[in-house]
Amino acid sequence: MMQFNEMGLDPRILKGIQEMGFEQPSPIQEQFIPLFLKTPTDIVGLAQTGTGKTAAFGLPMLQVIDPKKRVPQALIISPTRELCVQIAREISDYAKYLPDISIVPIYGGADIGAQLTALRKGVHIIAATPGRLHDMIRKNKVDLSQVTILVLDEADEMLNMGFQEDVDAILEKTPKTKNTLLFSATMPKEIAAIAKNYMTNPIEIAVGKKGSGAENVEHIYHMVHAKDRYSALKRVMDFVPDIYGIVFCRTRAETNEIASQLIQDGYSAEALHGDLSQAQRDYVMDKFRTKGVQMLIATDVAARGIDVNDLTHIINYNLPDDIENYTHRSGRTGRAGKSGISISIIHMKEQGRIRMIEKGIGKKFLRMPVPTGKVICEKQLMFLIDKLETVNINEEEIAPFLPAVNAKLESLSKEDLIKHFVSLEFNRFIEYYGNTPDLNAPDTHERGGRDSRDGRDSRDGRESRDGRRGSSEGLTQFRLNVGLSQGLIPKDIITFVIDATGSRNVEIGKIELFKTHALVEIDSQAANAFLKNSRGMNFRGSFFDAEVNSPGRDGGDRGGDRGGDIRGRFDRGFRKPEGGGEFKRRDRKKRF
Repeated sequence: MMQFNEMGLDPRILKGIQEMGFEQPSPIQEQFIPLFLKTPTDIVGLAQTGTGKTAAFGLPMLQVIDPKKRVPQALIISPTRELCVQIAREISDYAKYLPDISIVPIYGGADIGAQLTALRKGVHIIAATPGRLHDMIRKNKVDLSQVTILVLDEADEMLNMGFQEDVDAILEKTPKTKNTLLFSATMPKEIAAIAKNYMTNPIEIAVGKKGSGAENVEHIYHMVHAKDRYSALKRVMDFVPDIYGIVFCRTRAETNEIASQLIQDGYSAEALHGDLSQAQRDYVMDKFRTKGVQMLIATDVAARGIDVNDLTHIINYNLPDDIENYTHRSGRTGRAGKSGISISIIHMKEQGRIRMIEKGIGKKFLRMPVPTGKVICEKQLMFLIDKLETVNINEEEIAPFLPAVNAKLESLSKEDLIKHFVSLEFNRFIEYYGNTPDLNAPDTHERGGRDSRDGRDSRDGRESRDGRRGSSEGLTQFRLNVGLSQGLIPKDIITFVIDATGSRNVEIGKIELFKTHALVEIDSQAANAFLKNSRGMNFRGSFFDAEVNSPGRDGGDRGGDRGGDIRGRFDRGFRKPEGGGEFKRRDRKKRF
């Protein structure tokens, strides 16, 4: 492996990174730095967050900056304030022994006057978020005409957050002769378009397989019934007493709800979502970075750009809608050569989506049982004993108190003293988990699938020996009075169920479509809400009528049934709908 002192870096830069504890370059640094120093060119770097990208572009950037010219010569664009500030801070640290180099972060949510003052004094490197920088460009407050190096960091996340127009406008204001360095974890078509339109014969450097997850991350899933998801989350956290990580939720409302429940239940947690003001967001992030809180409960959008070291776990309270988001989530742990764990809590119908993610990231998931109460109690006890064994004893400070303590405890034997101490901390876990049930849901794949002699699907008791149809365990089957003849598709039914129950987490089982009607299984606990709220809605002019389906009633119109094909595709994994048909109540209209 090439060392930093073999790359041609300025001795002053080497001194700075040595003081920061850099010993060996990461793979992206080893490939990128000597290449750019030898022949500055356009480069596309495909690498996950936490792989050392900032040093990869920051170190050679410092070397080619002319400190005598106090104009912006390098521009780094990143998606979020947190990442922008972090990049500026890191490059300033690398430049510790280059005192003439000036670096300024430009981002929204901060005093624009102070940022403009810094620009007027003269700056060599700008680290910026797209929105604030574009605003300054429109007001003619920043001159990018002498930029020689442009860095687009976390480019895929920038586009996912809707900064396409801002990025295009910024790039148009930079010289065509600059070197463009684009870093991205994935390579969607929008990123490829930027490379084509704004880069000249770029060299591609890929660390690991494109779109793959971090190498040091172990991928695990627990399968439970949908109603047990929160209980499973608490058990996962209790099983790892020193856990430090992020729980990803699908919506802002769910993020708030889960964080509030955890705090109420005595856990160290905070919520991070788009409704927070910048000051609130800063407070939460500072608290999390300093480990004043163990778990951050966040949405994908709110967590983009967060770069916190030493996370032990990522927990997917809901699976993300696409593989790229899963890659971003799991890539926030297992950084800098350390190991990490990504845990997904899924319900019984999401195994197909796990298989899709496995294929996309090129890694296998390990199915693990949700820890039982007994196992958690044992783990917590050993954690307590380890803390007791390694606690730092300040003999001088505690000496004055020992005589009184000894007198108070002299009636207790060694064994009794141990029992009392352990029980003091441990009783709450024993009381809570004493008679708790097993949360693990049965594996539908392990239970057989198409194993009957006539080839019919006999899982979950869906078809009994006398040929009658029944519902899966924990699910109620409903009959809807609209079907294929009205243009109904599975996505429309999912949307209808979500709207009627008011929950995006309701468990949805088998869906079957017929000419004139449809059958859908949903979580039995949501059955009453579904029946109550579904009345009075219509689909493309036909009023919905949902009723609990009686065993043996299959409608009799099999001739036009496409249910088998649709169900087969549906059970292998699906996204919650963003489009779909139109449902409306008699007094209002709602489009999905």
